[in-house]
Amino acid sequence: MKSISGLFSVITISLLFTACAQEEGDKSTGDNKMISSEAWGTVNGKEATLYTLKNANGLVVRISDYGGIIVSVMAPDRDGKMADVVLGFDTPAEYPEKSQYFGCITGRYANRIAKGKFTLDGKEYTLATNNDPNHLHGGEAGFDQQLWATTAQQSAAGAQLVMKWTSPDGDQGYPGALDTTVTYTLTDDNELKIDYRATTDKPTVLNLTNHAYFNLKGAGEGTILDHKLQINADQFCATDNTGIPFEGLADVEGTPFDFRSSTEIGARIDEDNQQLKNGIGYDHNWCIKDSRDGKLQHFATLTEPASGRTLEVHTTEPGLQFYCGNYLEGQKGKGGKTYVHRGGLCLEAQTFPDSPNRPDYPSPVLRPGETYNQTTIYKFGVAE
Repeated sequence: MKSISGLFSVITISLLFTACAQEEGDKSTGDNKMISSEAWGTVNGKEATLYTLKNANGLVVRISDYGGIIVSVMAPDRDGKMADVVLGFDTPAEYPEKSQYFGCITGRYANRIAKGKFTLDGKEYTLATNNDPNHLHGGEAGFDQQLWATTAQQSAAGAQLVMKWTSPDGDQGYPGALDTTVTYTLTDDNELKIDYRATTDKPTVLNLTNHAYFNLKGAGEGTILDHKLQINADQFCATDNTGIPFEGLADVEGTPFDFRSSTEIGARIDEDNQQLKNGIGYDHNWCIKDSRDGKLQHFATLTEPASGRTLEVHTTEPGLQFYCGNYLEGQKGKGGKTYVHRGGLCLEAQTFPDSPNRPDYPSPVLRPGETYNQTTIYKFGVAE
């Protein structure tokens, strides 16, 4: 009996060891193998991790804890052929070296603040003028260059990354210690959902977005000028030559900025129009024409006719910055692909540029006791 008992003990211990090993393996990859991670390399002395999220339809999204960068999105065309539709680089070190904010979380303040100055509660704050003469995308070392504390998990909605970072008081000139959480969720509806949440211990200004560059033909497959775009907006922010809005809002009616009906991006981009800045192209904020009460709304639809791939943007934000890759300059991207002039576009949901200096715009002010909440969804599909 002792020998049989001993045998049972060995079998029991063996089974427990196997179960524990399987459990540890599941933790490293996520439930149903929908989440995995790998070391991605070093950038600015920091070890970056690359996470892979999958859904039931085969959509694959790769995101790094460095800058919250969306590194790639593998999406199907009408025939089921997959292509990576997001511009990016093979290593994290290439992002600060070559990038123009490719795929990253952009903050504390996405877009421009005039002359790098704003006044809040009677006190003037001075920020870096890293887009001379203005402040752009949070300064010299914004949210795009931070290593975010990241948790990978399988939520009821899908594979999910929860990223946290605290921007200290005075960071890049901004007041208040800001606790920020950005959650990426890949759903089985082919949605990449981005939820932003932040609190502060002092009054501050805040405007967060993601700066992914899309080309629905595939990253590095020519320009985006043949893509068709529809934007649910009657007005946009007309700007001076430095990207700072003039007084008031401009109507899109009768201008190359009217995308209320789906229109080829290249159709009017070279028109003789002062707002296109002598051929530079689109880099403007469109203003959603419905209410600005924080309700999630469909703001834009991008379509690539040859592949049939589509991208819808839904957001709680009042503005959408459409930038058509005017300053791409032949960077070598993933797999040695070349990112040509206008080889990618950004659809950045946010509040309006220079809002800290514009009381007529939606307020970007966040105060202690309040919570900043924003949701933006990029939904990938195929045109019927």
